[in-house]
Amino acid sequence: MSIIVTAVFTPIHGAFDKVAAALTPAIAEVHQEPGCLLYAIHEAPNGQIVMIEKWQSADLLDAHGDGDAVKRLNSSLEGLLEVPVEVTRLVAIPAGTASQGAL
Repeated sequence: MSIIVTAVFTPIHGAFDKVAAALTPAIAEVHQEPGCLLYAIHEAPNGQIVMIEKWQSADLLDAHGDGDAVKRLNSSLEGLLEVPVEVTRLVAIPAGTASQGAL
């Protein structure tokens, strides 16, 4: 079963564009990692940036979390976030159709 992750980034005042710019190169890099099915950022109405991820397995997600791309990303975000990134792992509860009932 795949693993869904949300990561919420809360930029300090005036740093939204800098946070988005720091996230952008990580997206392309992580798309090449084994097990990455989805890794995308979205702007929330409250000024946060929400990353939605989908991984083939928890093991591959763990490898991603320990990888160089995440280390570089964390370094590039230093001083730009109001609070630490809020990361949540989710497991789908399929309902409805297979294509619409789960990410």
